[in-house]
Amino acid sequence: MNDIAKIVVFSITAYVSIFIIAKLLGKKQIAQLSFIDYIVGITIGSIAAEMTTELEQPFYHYLIAMALFFLFDLAVTLIGRKSALLKKIVTGKPLIIINDGKIDYKVLKQSKLTVDEVQGLARDKNIFDLNDVAYAVLETKGTLSILPKAAKMPVVAENINVELPEPSLSQSVVIDGKPCRDTLKTLNKDVSWLLEKAGAKNESDLDGIILATYDENKDVLNVWKKDGQ
Repeated sequence: MNDIAKIVVFSITAYVSIFIIAKLLGKKQIAQLSFIDYIVGITIGSIAAEMTTELEQPFYHYLIAMALFFLFDLAVTLIGRKSALLKKIVTGKPLIIINDGKIDYKVLKQSKLTVDEVQGLARDKNIFDLNDVAYAVLETKGTLSILPKAAKMPVVAENINVELPEPSLSQSVVIDGKPCRDTLKTLNKDVSWLLEKAGAKNESDLDGIILATYDENKDVLNVWKKDGQ
């Protein structure tokens, strides 16, 4: 096997290996990236990158290395569920940066954040003035959870004794002009029902639809067309 063929084979192997490891580790790699996840992700990626171009070493050496890092991360996760101490060491603990409306300077220094960065995280939560914040907690995954002061809390229907209908979830039944057959099956509907609901004669008439969602509780089909109508 020549070098180019080896690179192609090793690249495919590395890609498949990373995909399998990512699936096994779960969505926390993206949604809840912790310090250890960050280290493991970078390391496995580096090993895979070297595997694609290093032609002298047997490729299975790299697979073994990636597998070991996967097992290490899995072991830390499983042990962390049983050991509060290990979980605290690996993931840390939430930090209360703003306590009873006041910035805790010691905790702020511990968090390694600046006031500007805290303000930026607050703006992500639509809080543009820290004076409106009663409590702000820096979570272990780096997000800022905010509890506004009572006077700044949004009014909800319960506060003014207003009864609203229960919310319902709409599901996509057409995307980019194509019927979502799996969704229709879940709804116990078929394409014929969809065509009738959308006022279409055949599937080709759906080509002009960017997105169509169906609210089963309200029996409403919402349609967004490519021509903006």
